[in-house]
Amino acid sequence: MPKTSARLLSLLSLLQVRRDWPGALLAERLGVSPRTVRRDVDRLRELGYPIAAFKGPDGGYRLDAGSRLPPLLFDDGQAVALAVALRTAAATGAGIREDAARALATVRQVMPARLRHRVDAVRVTAVEPSAAGPRPSVGGALLMTLSAAVHAREVLRFDYASAESAAAGPPRRAEPHHLVSRGGRWYLVAFDLDRADWRTFRADRITPRSPAGPRFAPRELPGGDVAAFVNGRFRGADGTGEWPCRGEVILDLPAATVSRHAHDAVVEELGPGRCRLLLGSWSWPALAAAVGRFDAGIEVVGPPELREAFALLARRYARAAAGAAE
Repeated sequence: MPKTSARLLSLLSLLQVRRDWPGALLAERLGVSPRTVRRDVDRLRELGYPIAAFKGPDGGYRLDAGSRLPPLLFDDGQAVALAVALRTAAATGAGIREDAARALATVRQVMPARLRHRVDAVRVTAVEPSAAGPRPSVGGALLMTLSAAVHAREVLRFDYASAESAAAGPPRRAEPHHLVSRGGRWYLVAFDLDRADWRTFRADRITPRSPAGPRFAPRELPGGDVAAFVNGRFRGADGTGEWPCRGEVILDLPAATVSRHAHDAVVEELGPGRCRLLLGSWSWPALAAAVGRFDAGIEVVGPPELREAFALLARRYARAAAGAAE
């Protein structure tokens, strides 16, 4: 029979991976008697684990949620994954940097030496937004409130500060569907009831009101995929994920060179030192500027709007070089 401490850890591990465990099956898995299982369950309860007993032909035990956080048990893979996630928490835009650092110190302290060395060897630098482009963090309490509204399917009533002013406009009402993180910022994807359309709200501009509104039946998100929908909104599209402006050019650069900086564009090798580039953007001047950053000879294949955008930028740049405003 294994020692009591080892047996308790084994019992706790089993209770964490399955909701209901018949007492006889637990005894069989641990190689002990049902009476020993009962004593071990009592010991775990004394340590703070809320283990409930259920009756019936297959009476047994389940690990329930409690009122306080007891000691946790992780396997090797879970412990390393948790440590890496805590190290990168600062880059998510959530205001939990100090809490994450303290949690990492706590987890690391109780790790066995073999895992501590693995975690210490992972050098992850969480790069926060620069001063030139500040991205306000979002408090953990606000994220929990928004997540709870999404989970409960309750209409969210909130004040929303505009980009131009910190002051909030009229109260908003929306059906919250998804809370997403993109580029270090948090966004709430919701159906705006006052505008009868889908919107993405920046979480740091939301101030929830109490009480919440009534429950709602979830609507189907356009396209069905939240990642495609959010990316499409940032590209100025209707949620399909496609750029509203797409063009094709030929560059006097090898495809291998262009591909390293092409992101979601399509690059095709045309021969030594030449390639075809198909890419998109939210406007034609922005598309022309994106091509210009490759610092190479450019031949515009189409469409005409892209050629006109190059001409517009040429005039602007010429005026800038001469020191005159457009």
